Amino acid sequence: MTLDDLRVFVAVCRAGSLSAVARELDCTQSAVSQHVKRLERETGVGLLERQPRGVVPTQAGRVLEAAAAEGIAGLDLALRRLRELVDGESGSVRVATGATTVRHFMSDAVVAFRQQHPDVSLEFRTESSSRACFDALADSSLDLAWITLGAPVRGIEQRPVMELPWVLAVEADDPLARRPYVDASDLSGLRLIRLPPNSTSAAHLDASCAELGVRFAFDTSVADWDTALMLAELGLGRAVVPALPGLDVPGRGNVRLVPVPALRPLSVGWAVRRWDALSPSARAFADTVTESCRTTYCSRRS
Repeated sequence: MTLDDLRVFVAVCRAGSLSAVARELDCTQSAVSQHVKRLERETGVGLLERQPRGVVPTQAGRVLEAAAAEGIAGLDLALRRLRELVDGESGSVRVATGATTVRHFMSDAVVAFRQQHPDVSLEFRTESSSRACFDALADSSLDLAWITLGAPVRGIEQRPVMELPWVLAVEADDPLARRPYVDASDLSGLRLIRLPPNSTSAAHLDASCAELGVRFAFDTSVADWDTALMLAELGLGRAVVPALPGLDVPGRGNVRLVPVPALRPLSVGWAVRRWDALSPSARAFADTVTESCRTTYCSRRS
């Protein structure tokens, strides 16, 4: 049994597919299968169960996966800390983010962190959704992921940082632009620019609207919040989006942001494999972003 065997086995459990892991590792499916078979010979039990679409861990496999994932995370942390001892204050922090995350949530924090830790490099990996960020965390080289918080995910810790209220983005001459806020009933039947269909934020919005009995129609779909705002500003539709830090104050430009207080706020924050296993640099970066977001939010409310 080798560390590589355990890493490959954990990857297979998370991906649910031998072939997907083979593609990721640029090797054959047979080579991936040999890692799993070696573990099964060593443990004397079956670890994977084949299904029509991929594989799932058996009960014994789940036990080994949980222990292996925790052990690998601890070992990776130890190796990172050893490198930091050798390099002094240098090192790196690797973060998975969405397409608009750095601009809206991290720009001030990145500047502050660079001033405080000039020798630590920052590496950002852009993902299309929170689900993709969770998958990226399975890669042991990543430290943190900034996500829209949702349902619990096995092997991932989620920590909320701030809640974002919803606003209706409309063109300046739209009849709704003059409202101090809009009720849920005002939204029913509107044709909207649709948020990314597979995103956590879209699912949250749909669930919140369902609780209020509100139904939308959609004629345009976008990949991120910024694009929805841009199309609303161009007069190509209305959009219900989170009130992101750093958005222009309503009343400026050609777009108006009208609060929708009836909708449940959207919670955003950090996802990690294990918070207590973060390197000091990664924890410092997470804390810097958290403090920056909360300061921005408090100043905006005041």
